[in-house]
This record gives sequence, C-alpha cells and structure tokens, in this order.
Amino acid sequence: MKKGKKTKNKSKKKPKKVMVSGCFDLLHSCHVMFFKKAARYGNLYVSVGSDKTYREYKHRKPIYNERERKFMIENLRCVKKAFIARPKGKLGPGILDFATELKKIKPDYFVVGEDSNVTPEKKALVESAGAKLIVVKRSTFNGIERSTADLCRILKK
Repeated sequence: MKKGKKTKNKSKKKPKKVMVSGCFDLLHSCHVMFFKKAARYGNLYVSVGSDKTYREYKHRKPIYNERERKFMIENLRCVKKAFIARPKGKLGPGILDFATELKKIKPDYFVVGEDSNVTPEKKALVESAGAKLIVVKRSTFNGIERSTADLCRILKK
C-alpha cells in the first residue's frame, strides 16, 4: 500500500453571520453580555449608531463619539466587525439606520434585546434581508443591572 497524504473529507461550513445594532454609548457590562449572547449564533457584526442618529433618537449628545464607540466595540473578543451605520435614502437616521449594512452583510440572524423597540417596520426590514429575528433576554453581570440611562443619572450626582 502506497503511503500518501490523508485527505479529510469533512466539508467546512461557513460560520453563520449575526448582526446587532444600537448606539452603545457608555459601554457597560450589560452591553457586553448582550454581545456575548448574540455571538453564540455566529460571527458578530455590530452596527453602531452615528452621532447624528444618537442625537435624533436619544435627544441628547452622546458621551463618546461614534468613532470611539466603534473602537471600543470592535476590540471586544466576541465581535467580528463593528461599523458606524451610514443610512442612505429615505430611511435616514433612527431605529432603521442599519438598513444599508444589513443588505451588505446579509446576516443569518439579527439579534435584539427584549427591551428593544421592535417595530413592524424593523421586523419587516430584517426578514426582507433573509435574516431571522432573535430576541434575547436581558442579562446582568454578577447580578448587577446596568443601563446607559442609569449611568447618566449616576454621573449627574
């Protein structure tokens, strides 16, 4: 019998793509827990709301600018890629600001937290891109519940 290279007959599956979106100002432990949960479904792509979107949606200036928020998020181990949402056309900034990137990335899953504003338009947009919408429960870190609003209240004291 001739010795040769063994060939593996295993087909390599492409990892699933997962997408999330949000402003993620004042990055905190519950954001990280959310990213970790979403990343369980595959390679995680994070759409970070622009400063313009943040101001229009939250009615205040962000603490961290869009580039700094993107930098922090893309350097988390569970995140494959982060980008600043750049809406085009009639959608403009707001809760659907990720539409352009959604069409480019073509994720298998779009993950939101249970406290997210999932409008019929958002659900339709995600499904029209061929992604399955997954809602995950809010997690705490060691029993500590964090939110950006809570942190803003603490900082004002």
